[in-house]
Amino acid sequence: MSFDPVPTPPDKGASALSAVLVEVRGTDAELASAEARRTRALARAGRLALNASAGVRASGRAAELALREVASEIAAAECVSDRSVQAQIGRAMTLADDFPVTLDAWEAGALTRTHVRVIVDAGTPLPPERRGEFDVLAVATADGLSPARLRTRLLALAESLRSTTLTERHHRGREARCVRVVPGEDGMSDLIATLPTVLAVGIYDRLVQQSAAIVDLRRDAARGDASTGEHGRCGDTSAGEPAGSRGGGDERGDRSQAATTAAPDTRTPDQVRADILADLLLTAAPDADPTRTDDGPGALGAIRARVQVVVPALTMLRPGTENSDPAGLVGHGPIDAGTARALAEATPVPWDRVITHPVTGAVLRTDTYQRTTAIDRHLRARDRHCRWPGCVAPAVRCEVDHTHDWALGGATDVTNLAHLCQRHHTQKQLTRWTVRQLPTGILAWTSPTGRVYIDEPLPYSPAVRFLPDDPTADPSPPTDPPPPTDPPPATDREREPAPF
Repeated sequence: MSFDPVPTPPDKGASALSAVLVEVRGTDAELASAEARRTRALARAGRLALNASAGVRASGRAAELALREVASEIAAAECVSDRSVQAQIGRAMTLADDFPVTLDAWEAGALTRTHVRVIVDAGTPLPPERRGEFDVLAVATADGLSPARLRTRLLALAESLRSTTLTERHHRGREARCVRVVPGEDGMSDLIATLPTVLAVGIYDRLVQQSAAIVDLRRDAARGDASTGEHGRCGDTSAGEPAGSRGGGDERGDRSQAATTAAPDTRTPDQVRADILADLLLTAAPDADPTRTDDGPGALGAIRARVQVVVPALTMLRPGTENSDPAGLVGHGPIDAGTARALAEATPVPWDRVITHPVTGAVLRTDTYQRTTAIDRHLRARDRHCRWPGCVAPAVRCEVDHTHDWALGGATDVTNLAHLCQRHHTQKQLTRWTVRQLPTGILAWTSPTGRVYIDEPLPYSPAVRFLPDDPTADPSPPTDPPPPTDPPPATDREREPAPF
């Protein structure tokens, strides 16, 4: 008697998945090794900078400038920010010098970049003499743990190796309080404040209470509107209550009536909190004002936000086409046409009219209806931001620098002037980077290794666009759009690209 062999059941893709897993793991190991080697190279670059500044007077300042010089060389070659590269060099030196076991495990593929970041973040606050012990224990602890779980273990491990109390460290940590902006998408950004936890929670709790009061008032107004009907509004004597019993001017009644006549408030509690925070920060005078000498606001209370915005004329006149030539917040990116128009209508700052080349978009000249410095207007319109390669600091927060030093015979003219932020102005003066200004405001930066990096002024969108022939298009010439009705008094100024 013979029996047919039992067929092998299909593995439902397990073999294919296993092959993919092997490939992913192998690639992860290769990437980890390459990243570790890059980290070692950046650490060597940092040591070269420190060795070059050794023995120089004012060694701290010299070391900082040497690091900037090296970071700028790498950043220019990679087309990234020199600040970012300088930070990478600093982290690489910390990892190579204080966490060598972690770096070796990373290069061997035993750790991912996220694991390494967790180890360094947890171990860096330790005194240098305890980091070696932490380094060995951290790598041993990381085996088989996800970065999130590893972080919990390492924080406990680091705490056991500290020689100071949490209270002492909190007092030091207060010195790191700061506020920063992280650009996001769709014209939004994150405003992040690093504060003591008690203050941060208190601020958030106050926003919650204030937003809850607004939401409750909105709910009460809506409920009252629904229950009273047409003949039962506040102040209506037909509701069975004499008007005089309400005083004729009840504050709550006035608010409710205003709420029912105004547009409905559909904001969520999160949106209300964000709006309250913006209102408080932008319009309220700070109480902790050291310049205040009496009961009124001091100099800090008079400070208002300052931004530099470029609004193309067509974006003002035809908002539906804003994607082809959007308004821009210099140093941060495009903003929506509604915000641009609101800024244009509200700003007391004189508008600058920028005349650009119709094809290339290069700045040809500027004029204004207010008497200002013509050179500053031209440079602000041409540069828009710091002219160091890759820097986006707005021109309104930069310094105007003589490309060829005035003390050495350089002219005070637009052909010899450019905006540089304070960081890069100092770097131009005190490092081996050199710069020449070419026609039309082009800057040619030469690095310490002799490489040349060209920084051109960001052109405006051309006024003339060449389109391919379309045989199906209407051959009749286009008609000009009808002029806007009832133009505002400043129509001429609003029809030009206008940085301010």
